[in-house]
Amino acid sequence: MSLLEIKDLNIRYITRDNVVHAVNNIELSIDTGETIGLVGETGAGKTTTALGIMRLIQSPPGKIVSGEILFDGTDLIKENESALRKMRGNDISMIFQDPMTSLNPIMRVGDQISELIYLHGKCSRADSVRQSIQMLEMVGIRAERSSEYPHQFSGGMKQRVIIAIALACNPRLLIADEPTTALDVTIQAQVLEMISDLKKERNTSMLLITHDLGIVAQNCDKVAIMYAGQIVEYGTLAHIFRNVSHPYTKGLFNSIPSLVKNVERLKPIPGLMPDPSDLPTGCKFHPRCDMVFEDCSKMNPEMYEIEPGHCVRCLLFRNEGGAQ
Repeated sequence: MSLLEIKDLNIRYITRDNVVHAVNNIELSIDTGETIGLVGETGAGKTTTALGIMRLIQSPPGKIVSGEILFDGTDLIKENESALRKMRGNDISMIFQDPMTSLNPIMRVGDQISELIYLHGKCSRADSVRQSIQMLEMVGIRAERSSEYPHQFSGGMKQRVIIAIALACNPRLLIADEPTTALDVTIQAQVLEMISDLKKERNTSMLLITHDLGIVAQNCDKVAIMYAGQIVEYGTLAHIFRNVSHPYTKGLFNSIPSLVKNVERLKPIPGLMPDPSDLPTGCKFHPRCDMVFEDCSKMNPEMYEIEPGHCVRCLLFRNEGGAQ
C-alpha cells in the first residue's frame, strides 16, 4: 500500500457568480521514501491539490466535492478537525511558497519551532526548546540566533527556518510548494540540497510542487504533469525526460533552453491557461495544442498507459495504450 493515495479528487471554489473547477479527477500515489514532482504553469491547480491533502481548503468558497485522500489507509476527507490538527505537522508537513509571510513576525524563530514540538511531541518545555535549537543547527542556523525575530533573517535563512518547522516532528510526508520561488539561484541550490539530504536521512516521502523542470530532474523519482486541474502525463523521471509524450509536456520542454541543442529561438506554448470557471469542452489543452484534431474538442481523454508506469491523457494514444 502507498503511503499517500489520492483517488478521483475534485475540488471546487463556489461563489455566487461561478464555479471554479480547480482540481479535476486527480489520481496520484506516493510510496515511502519516494519524491514525486508535480509540475505545471501557474493556475494549474498544484497548490490547491496540496492544500486539499492537508485539508486546508478555505470553506467557503472552497470545497472537496468528491474523491478520497488515503494517508496510510485512512481517508483524510472523513477525518474530523481534531484528528487533522494532530496529523498536520506530525505526520504531514508543508513548506509554503513564500517564506516572507509564513512566519509569525512577533514570535522568536526558536519559539515558533519549540511550540510545534511541544504541542505534537508530548515532551516538556525544556526538551522542546532544546530540540528546536537542534533543528535550527540542522538547517545551518547557529543556536544563538534562535532568540531573533523573522525580520532579522534574509529570505534564504527564513526558508531554512520554515524547513526546520516542517521537519521538526519528523513527518512521514513532506509537501514542498515551490520552496525556492522567492530565493536567488545560489540559495535555491543550497536549500534544495538541504531538503534532499534531510529527506534521505529520515526516509521522508515528498511531494515537490514546482514549475522548474531542472529542479524536478535533480530531486524527483516520479513526475506528474498538471494542466487545468488534471494530470496529463505521469511516469518515472526516465519516462518523462526520455520519452516525453503529451503535447503539453513537449511544449514545456521546448520553452526552456537546452545545453545540447542549438536553436535560434525558444518555442513557447501559444495562448494562456484556460479560466478554471470556464474550461473548454473535450481535452482541456486542445485550444493551445499544435497536434489538435476534430475529436479533441468533443472527447475528454482518459489516462492511457503507453508503457508500464507511463500514462498520458491524450487522444493521440487511445489506440496504443490501455485506459487507466
